[in-house]
Amino acid sequence: MLNTIILLAAIAATFALFASPLAKSRLWRATTTPLASIIGSGFLVLGPVLDKSYGSLAPLIMLALCGVAYLFGAAIRSNIARLATTAPRSPHALRLETVSAAALAGAYVVSVAYYLNLFGSFALNLTPLNTPFAAKLLTTAIYMLILITGWTKGFAALERMEQVSVGLKLAVIAGLLAGLAVAFGQGAVAGTIPRMTPEVGVWQGITLAFGLIVTVQGFETSRYLGADYDAPTRIRSMVVAQALSTLIYLAYIVLLTLTDLPRPDILSETAIIDMMAHVAWVLPLMLVAAALAAQFSAAVADTSGSGGLISDLTHGRLTVRQAYAVLVLGGLALTWTADVFQIINYASRAFALYYALQAAIAAIGSPHRLHRAGFALLCGLGMAMTLLGTPIE
Repeated sequence: MLNTIILLAAIAATFALFASPLAKSRLWRATTTPLASIIGSGFLVLGPVLDKSYGSLAPLIMLALCGVAYLFGAAIRSNIARLATTAPRSPHALRLETVSAAALAGAYVVSVAYYLNLFGSFALNLTPLNTPFAAKLLTTAIYMLILITGWTKGFAALERMEQVSVGLKLAVIAGLLAGLAVAFGQGAVAGTIPRMTPEVGVWQGITLAFGLIVTVQGFETSRYLGADYDAPTRIRSMVVAQALSTLIYLAYIVLLTLTDLPRPDILSETAIIDMMAHVAWVLPLMLVAAALAAQFSAAVADTSGSGGLISDLTHGRLTVRQAYAVLVLGGLALTWTADVFQIINYASRAFALYYALQAAIAAIGSPHRLHRAGFALLCGLGMAMTLLGTPIE
């Protein structure tokens, strides 16, 4: 019965995303890109990490992560609005834009490694080949596929997967939430709601949260949709995406924390699959399918975006194809020298630096003293995240 409920929830979400009047809304189409980026691979990793590390405080940490992401989003929204005007820009802001673009290019390199290493782990999780070495070999093979495709034909064919993968991922999340809601209800009736003590201290908890900002990253993609949407639409799309993702994340973490499930002794990037197997047999299969589609399409999108960005930053000294090769070499180095949780930390630091620079640009350009002070503090927070974020142990 529970498997049926999960599948019906996923089907209903698919209908809402593709066949309802909502799918035809211009604002919704603009929202799906940042929403899909925010609720990406981090969704699968974050639940067990927060649950095990923070115990019953996990929902508060999730709310704090989403709140900080919203504030960084406010800085980027301020920059979107300013770029849409004809007002002259400060030379300092222009220099920071160049540095910010370089930080984003570096973040792309790490994020693609993050996506593809998760791809390797999830792809082999339900097979006899489920070893770290085999996962790294598969990740390397996917890197080679992406490099050959980008070098020879471009990514147009692969990028068509993105819309389908977005719908698949959100439909699976709907099924996951439905399954957790039923399991939580059963536990509440039976009186088996767990109360878990945090495993980390205050300072360790803060620095660990700093290292998890990448799991709610993705809202900044609204800034780079200027070819398709005007500034007000992009600003609204980011607000809607962040609001919806906050609700989804909070529902997920609250239900996971309050549901009586076996907790892993040692965290792994695929721990959510083992936990959800105790809810319904269909969930691990759905999660693996969604993870593979989401990771691959996200990796293709970031590789494509980084190629043009790196080429622009080098003023054409590196062609887009050569930039793809740089990204792949960097990603392979990370794959074979770091585990997934270390890569998550590196990606969080890279994006925190980008957000700090965007907050600095917003502070320079804001005409309001209070806003300038707020953005300056936000810049300081981003720099603290860059320097102090720690990986999951």
